[in-house]
Order: sequence, then C-alpha cells, then structure tokens
Amino acid sequence: MPEPSAIQIALDRAVVNGVFPGAVLGVRQGDRPIARFSAGRLSIDPPGDSVLISTIYDLASLTKPLATVTSLVLLIQNGQCRLDAHLAEYLEECAENPIGSTTLRDLLTHQSGLPGWRGYYERLSPDGTVPSSRDGRSSAKQKLLNLIRSEPLVYERGARSLYSDLGFMLLGMIVERTSGRSLNQFFSDRILHRLGKPSIQFVLPEELNTFLERMRKTKTGVAPTEYDPWRGRVLCGEVHDQNAGAMGGVAGHAGLFGNVDAIMTITGEWLKAYHGQPAMLDGDLVREFTKRQARGEASSWALGWDTPSKPSSAGCRFSDQSFGHLGYTGTSIWIDPVQRLEVVLISNRVHPSSRNEAIREFRPVIHDLVSQEFLA
Repeated sequence: MPEPSAIQIALDRAVVNGVFPGAVLGVRQGDRPIARFSAGRLSIDPPGDSVLISTIYDLASLTKPLATVTSLVLLIQNGQCRLDAHLAEYLEECAENPIGSTTLRDLLTHQSGLPGWRGYYERLSPDGTVPSSRDGRSSAKQKLLNLIRSEPLVYERGARSLYSDLGFMLLGMIVERTSGRSLNQFFSDRILHRLGKPSIQFVLPEELNTFLERMRKTKTGVAPTEYDPWRGRVLCGEVHDQNAGAMGGVAGHAGLFGNVDAIMTITGEWLKAYHGQPAMLDGDLVREFTKRQARGEASSWALGWDTPSKPSSAGCRFSDQSFGHLGYTGTSIWIDPVQRLEVVLISNRVHPSSRNEAIREFRPVIHDLVSQEFLA
C-alpha cells in the first residue's frame, strides 16, 4: 500500500476541516491483519495529546449491537430468551401497559410504537448527580422502567420503524432480568473474558477516577466529548448520553468506552459466526440478526443492526448483505460479509460541540475509499 495512503490523507484532511478533533479507523479484510489509521488530537480546547491507535472513545450507540445485541444472542442460543416473546414475560411491570405486548423482535427492529427519545434524566436527577452504587443504579433503572411503560405509543406497533433509544433501554433491562446480572457484569463475564479482555467496558461513576488513572499510566488517551450543562462539566470517561448517565453509565442503548481493536474483536466474532466458523455466537442466529427484516424499502433495520439504505453512511460499495450501526459521538461499524470487510471508525466529533455534523458527509467518503483500497 503506498504511503501515505488515500485513507490517511482523508483522515488528516478531516481533522483540518474540523470534522472531528481526531479519529481512529480500523479495517480488516478476510484473513489479513487489521490495518489501523489514526489522526488528530484528543481535544481542541485545550489542545490534547495526539490520538493513538489505542485511544479510548465514548462509543455511544455502538453499545446497542456490541453489548446488548451480542448479549441477547447468547441468551437466546442458551434458551433463556425468545425473539417473539412478549416484553411482559421478562419485565412483568409492563403487563398492564400497551408496551407489554410488544416482542423482542419489535424492539430490535425499532417497530415497537415507542417514541425515539425522552429526556428522562431531568426527572431522574434534576441536580445532575449520577448514581454511584449498585443500589442507586438499580433504583434509577426501576424509575426509568416506570416512565417508559407509562409512555403512550406514538404509532401502531409494526406499522412503521422509528429508531428508539427507549426500546434498547428495555432490552438492556431484559438482559439483566434474564441473566440475573447487571448488563456490565454479563458483558464482562460472558463476552469479554471469553475474548481475552479487550479494552472495552462500561465505566461506573465510582470507578471513573481509577479508570482515568489507569489510562494515564498506560499512556492510553481517553477522548473527551463536550460540556454537559446537566452535569456541569466537560465529559471525559463519563457517558455522553444523559439518560445513560442518569442510569449510572450502564444502559442498553449507550455507555461503552473502547478502542478500535476491542471493537473489532467483537465484530470478528459476528463475521466468523456468519460464515459458520467457530465463534461464541450461533451462526444461524447471527445470519437472522443481520438480515433486513422488512420487505422492500419499508425499513433498513435488521435485528439491532442496520443495513445499507440509499444513500448509506457505508458509501456505495458495500453489498446489500452488509450490516452496521452508527454512534452519536462520531462512531460507526460497517461489516460486509460478502466481501469479508470490517470497517470501524471512532471519533469524538461532538467535541467541543455536538452541533458539528460534518461527519455525515465524511462517513460515506471514507467507506468508499476503504473499499477502493482493500477490495481492488
């Protein structure tokens, strides 16, 4: 590959153009080793250290497929959950509410009837304090469950698709109720330990200082996001999503922090299982979870994963069988099982302000460049 590559040039140019302060890109094609690219700095104000391949980012909604969906597949293949079971079977508090009759499949395809977002954090913690104990997190989640189950449905279940954080909050709770462990414990014990403990985790408030000190000692940078008026500080190592923050940093929709190699350790399991190779996940389930569920153009959603729409953030060269997900902070995963191509982009485009949306135009460009270089 010529140096510098078109990919590196594009990343460096994106930093100069203010798409993000810095970013890391990981690419794996077939059995080749991961190709890694980094650019920029951790922060703009104040100027931060250079981004390294090992830099940790707030992964935002990549938490959905990496933690929650991967956990659900494990529970389903072990007979502990069923895709078409009603929500009330796992969260009995919802039995008398309209949402109680929705299925896990409805939640995973964002067709449950729930609204996309609500600012629950303001009701859970008006003063911006976050729960820093297991009991505090449990109490916050119970209050949040009560708020979600009381939500009137905003459309008829199954009639359309509306991307909803609320549905994934419920799915995270289902993992916890079904497994008898917190989501972060299940993710750590059942997934990360089996994969050699890659650098990806939920960061509990009471462990924040220890986490940041460990990253400092190992010279592993943690990219900040932005100033949060609710919590009254610039966030670094604290989840950007405020509803996840109000739940103590562990939620089904957001909360993971990690680096590019760790993400690709998990995506590699999905791709291996897809092709019937030895993996922790069942191949038939993986193929079902990554298949577009709606016929035609009604919805691009698979089960917790998205598929390419037109236009797509994956560009125009990924196959129709591809699956991926985006994260609000400036992160993305796209996997093409036909071409055995995995592309992971992590950045903090929300620093210093989430009003910066230049990454929308950058994402398809960088994926097209990757396809050109690695599939030529």
